[in-house]
Amino acid sequence: MAKSIVQKVLFKNTNPKDLYDLYMDAKKHSRVTGVPAKISDKPGTGFSAHGDYIKGKNLHLVKNKQIVQTWRGKDWHKNDQDSIFSIHLEQKGEDVVLHAIHANIPDEHAADINKGWHDYYWKPWKQHLAGKL
Repeated sequence: MAKSIVQKVLFKNTNPKDLYDLYMDAKKHSRVTGVPAKISDKPGTGFSAHGDYIKGKNLHLVKNKQIVQTWRGKDWHKNDQDSIFSIHLEQKGEDVVLHAIHANIPDEHAADINKGWHDYYWKPWKQHLAGKL
């Protein structure tokens, strides 16, 4: 049975464009995560992250607001369906609330992926935005 992850993360003193760019700009994505990523902000294009461990396709993009992608790990079983990952960026005063939903994750990978979003994305993003990375 597949699992879903729902996360709500507050980024202080920033704007949606900066967060969108950290994910959708290949150079920034690679620099902040510390591993190679190939990604563009064009719907329908494929992407890879973490040195090709993650692969998927951009399904729907609203610049500086929303990202929806198919997503799968290299170690997933062939018969596992792709998961769907989405980010919605909501400006709240001087801060941004990032709403992430990652649906249809194989059970055996859900806990690691849930932790991975925090360890490899949200925490480094906060460090980067604070000028510490």
